[in-house]
Amino acid sequence: MKHILPLVAFTFIVATLTGCGPHKPTLHLYTWSDYIDPKLVSAFEQANNCRVKIDTFDSNETMYAKMLAGSGRYDVIFPSSYQVRLMAQRDMLQPLDKSKLPNVTAHFSPAYARIILNPEMVFNVPYAITFTGIAYRKDKVGAAEISWASFDNPAFKGRSSLLNDFRETIGAALKTLGYSLNTTNSAELQKACDVVLRWKKNIAKFDNEQYKTGIASGEFVLGQGYSGDVAQVMLEDPANIGFAFPEEGFSAACDEMVIPKGATEVALAHAFINFMYDPDNAAKNIQFICAIMPNEHAIAKLPERYRSNPAIIPTLDILSRAEVLRDLGPANALYSKIWDTIKATE
Repeated sequence: MKHILPLVAFTFIVATLTGCGPHKPTLHLYTWSDYIDPKLVSAFEQANNCRVKIDTFDSNETMYAKMLAGSGRYDVIFPSSYQVRLMAQRDMLQPLDKSKLPNVTAHFSPAYARIILNPEMVFNVPYAITFTGIAYRKDKVGAAEISWASFDNPAFKGRSSLLNDFRETIGAALKTLGYSLNTTNSAELQKACDVVLRWKKNIAKFDNEQYKTGIASGEFVLGQGYSGDVAQVMLEDPANIGFAFPEEGFSAACDEMVIPKGATEVALAHAFINFMYDPDNAAKNIQFICAIMPNEHAIAKLPERYRSNPAIIPTLDILSRAEVLRDLGPANALYSKIWDTIKATE
């Protein structure tokens, strides 16, 4: 025993120095790029004595294909609402234990319930709500009213962009015509195709990434864009950059937090979701992602420049014009076919 005790102590010291101490659980997240404040991730790791590993995806379709193939083992995923419904139907998600999510119960804002396709929250907790509208240069457009029809305006020829996203861009054309952006009517879709082809002759390009840089620099006067992206450049130059919610209507989408079947850290996953709904944490996160989390008491904690930015927090009147993107199942092929025509036409 006299020899064993020093050996045990020596082993402990070596293990400590080489980083082989007690095992820490690892929470695996699968989300959009730059979609969580890194400081909050570090705070969660410290508070829960764990590690957090983040993988990212660039579309719901990419995420869904990976999960369907069983090639990813994650504990919390951030799909959009329409994808949540499909994943639930495929038995890919675990029901949430509401008793472990007291912050969600206490702080969720019912004002945003209409935007969420799954308001009963059996499998999902709403994370962030974004809208698609039009970024514009206040110092360049003059007195022109900004709407989807602005992409026809010859004054903006070569100085505007549309999203490289068939649901969003065809959806904007559908709204211009007074149709639902979730229509499956082939005649309505053909008319929308004609509108986008007309717009294509007037715009500089279809783009999902650089449009906000173009707006910020003044290269573009108009750009169809996501509210979170545009809010970032608005905060940097509020005097010259605006965001319009077209009168014809616009799309809204909610990204949500879900726990997939096969998650190994279910308790830690619930703890993370609950942590993100703490009002102080949610307020910090909103300022990082520049998109609204539907957390009533977090919104109240935001600095005025965030609360007064319509791209982050639109009024209830504006919200009434929003239409939520839905999964169209086999009818997605109709949009894809039209998009192929649009991209191939000179």
